[in-house]
Amino acid sequence: MELKRKANNLLFASACLLLLVGLGAFAAVKQANRPVNGVIVSISNEFNNFFISEREVTSLLTRKGEERLEGARPSEVDLKALEARLKAHSFVKEAQVYRDLAGNLHADVRQNRPIARLVHADSRQDSYLDTDGNRLPLSPLFTARVVPISRSGGQPLTAGFFQDSTGEQYLKFLRYIDEKPFWRAQVAEVFVGPNGKISFTQQVGDQRIEFGFPDNISEKFAKLMVFYRQIPPVLGWDTYHRVNVEFKDQIICE
Repeated sequence: MELKRKANNLLFASACLLLLVGLGAFAAVKQANRPVNGVIVSISNEFNNFFISEREVTSLLTRKGEERLEGARPSEVDLKALEARLKAHSFVKEAQVYRDLAGNLHADVRQNRPIARLVHADSRQDSYLDTDGNRLPLSPLFTARVVPISRSGGQPLTAGFFQDSTGEQYLKFLRYIDEKPFWRAQVAEVFVGPNGKISFTQQVGDQRIEFGFPDNISEKFAKLMVFYRQIPPVLGWDTYHRVNVEFKDQIICE
């Protein structure tokens, strides 16, 4: 009797499992053939950048409305091709396109982020620099509050300057400023001299900061912070016009 009961339970469990598998397969087939219900765009805005809009993402997905997605059969929608189309945009760092169970097409976009502005004599030729040292164009949608950088005398720098092993150190310098809220707010404009040494002006204080080569970055900024805390509160912000932090264990004020 006990053996028969166990056998019945096993048969019932097997039947339930087969039913679930069948329902799952049916749902999968139905989902696979379901037309696109709608397009849902999500843009990550973790750094308060607004370089690309939902309308522009939708325009890219549909080739400016020429390829309508709503109502399209799954066989007519190439998700990888749509992702590639989005990633080709300068301000798209990552993109993922997928469908949900309701038949909606989702496009999740993460924006590229500039950390500096490459300054030209004609501001219309300016461009941004991203965290990887690549050039980004200016955008009519949004102006990023990032530090301007140029050669001393106003000569422009190109994104290619930051691509080799030497230029990577300058990129690290810009990343450091961008990652520290205080320095991002305080550093007004950066200049690279003919000898490769860095100097910059400040938002608060008339002193020009002579930083030297982009090495020992955190130590040099730490020395500059010592200057801020100890000198201006006692002698005033206008006492010195040049502050040099390039030499080890020294702060030179003139």
